[in-house]
Amino acid sequence: TCEKLFTMLPKQFLLLSSLLPLIQAQETVLGVYIFHRHGDRTSKSFPPASLTDLGYYQVHASGDYYRDRYVKSDASSAIYGISSDLVKNSQLNIQAPADTVLQNSASGFLQGLYPPVGTSLGTQSLANGTNVTSPLSGFQLIPVNAVASASSSANSENSAWLQGSSGCESATVSSNNYFYSQEYMQKLNSTADFYKSVLPVINGTFTTATDTFKNAYTVYDLIHVSQIHNKTIQSSSLLTSDTVFQLQTLADNHEFNLAYNSTDQIRAIAGSTLAAQVVQQLNMTITGKSKVPVGIQFGAYGSFLSFFGLAQLPKVSENFTGIVDYASSMAFELVTNSTVNSTSYPSPDQISIRFLFSNGTASENPLAAYPLFGQAETVISWPTFVDEMNKFAIGDLATWCQKCGNSTGVCASTTSSSSSASASASGPSQSSSSGGISKAVAGVIGAMVTLAVILGLEALIMLLGGLRLVNKKRFGAGQVASDSVSPVVKAA
Repeated sequence: TCEKLFTMLPKQFLLLSSLLPLIQAQETVLGVYIFHRHGDRTSKSFPPASLTDLGYYQVHASGDYYRDRYVKSDASSAIYGISSDLVKNSQLNIQAPADTVLQNSASGFLQGLYPPVGTSLGTQSLANGTNVTSPLSGFQLIPVNAVASASSSANSENSAWLQGSSGCESATVSSNNYFYSQEYMQKLNSTADFYKSVLPVINGTFTTATDTFKNAYTVYDLIHVSQIHNKTIQSSSLLTSDTVFQLQTLADNHEFNLAYNSTDQIRAIAGSTLAAQVVQQLNMTITGKSKVPVGIQFGAYGSFLSFFGLAQLPKVSENFTGIVDYASSMAFELVTNSTVNSTSYPSPDQISIRFLFSNGTASENPLAAYPLFGQAETVISWPTFVDEMNKFAIGDLATWCQKCGNSTGVCASTTSSSSSASASASGPSQSSSSGGISKAVAGVIGAMVTLAVILGLEALIMLLGGLRLVNKKRFGAGQVASDSVSPVVKAA
């Protein structure tokens, strides 16, 4: 399982993680950005996929874990100024694509983060003296913004090929190039007999032509879901622990290679978009002096894999090349050792970032800190973090269009404006005093970029197959569609 793999990490990182409570006792958490995968779902082979009761439980338990860490009045790493019981929606920025599994996962998580407050706090007195208690013992309503600009695209959990709808032409070409690589062809040929050996298990969905490494993720997803939910599986005697592990490892390898390539960075467009969103949200937290200290986005595992590659996390552990488990999450903590109060807020150079990751439900697999960008320390300064993220972050439409090689659709106006800007730049009336665009325009552009990126990523993934994690803990009940799809990488 993924958990087992992560227990094999270098002892020094595990030691650092055990010391986190002591380290954090000396610091203040100014804010956090959390990127979270959905909980257990039905198989992608039978769309539309839906969140299961197990998945609901997983994300709710994760929300409860984050509440204990950041929100409660006695939280271990309480966020500065956060409302501990009654939610202040102005302090939260919650996003998820228009996808049933991801939207419901976000809602379930939030029920754990801010649970019902009971009749005492959940009762309001009206002007006429009447007391009104909110339904469901003070259930708190927290909106989840359905945004097209999320790093994962709409309906991503109904697509076997996670990069299929990114809309980024260069990323699509890059991922497709994997299927012409020597590495892919070698894997395809060397695993042919292995996949043939498990065909009796999945022949209701796959054929001899589709039961190959090309569809490594969907094959694994079907079996993974079936093992979680089906009491009986045909020819189940073929699914030995070694066979299942091999299916998972192959799916991980397949998905990671579709999500990231060290020599062709555009393939990781999902991670580049996510990086920009992380920096933008945390920067808003700093400039607003923690008025909006919490940013949470729910998305697909492909975004995890792309970001892992870009942030050089595979150098820390090979496990970061695998598909992350259901309800996995990563958190970016803004911390400081400076004084923080109503009259004093630290400057950017007094603020640092800590990256943490949990493979699977955080309540069962607590967050652990890992070093980013090939550095030795798990806590780095905010300026360094921004500089490193900006090496691969894509957060505005013009850059996205240029990197993706797109010139139509939303990029048509960007191409024409670039030409206009070029022409005016050569004219005598051009002003050089500004050096940038307004924050409002940048925000709009950022949203448009993310939207385009998400749509593109999903399209690419659908075309090729599906992204996937390495050390997963579940196999499911459902069957895999016989369509030829390409899996992605393994989970961390």
